[in-house]
Amino acid sequence: MFIVSIDEEICTGCQQCSEGCPARILGFNGEKAYVSGDATECMGCEACVTVCPSGAVSISEI
Repeated sequence: MFIVSIDEEICTGCQQCSEGCPARILGFNGEKAYVSGDATECMGCEACVTVCPSGAVSISEI
């Protein structure tokens, strides 16, 4: 099982993570990305991590 998190301090608001997430659990509030669904629904594919230019997205195995 995996969990996704976003560091709001370094998120630039580019929306690439929410667009790249196949599980559709990342959203965008106009300024920053956030986990809009259940963070544990993450598939661990790291698509969001790969496209994030600021390194704000991380995935942990739990």
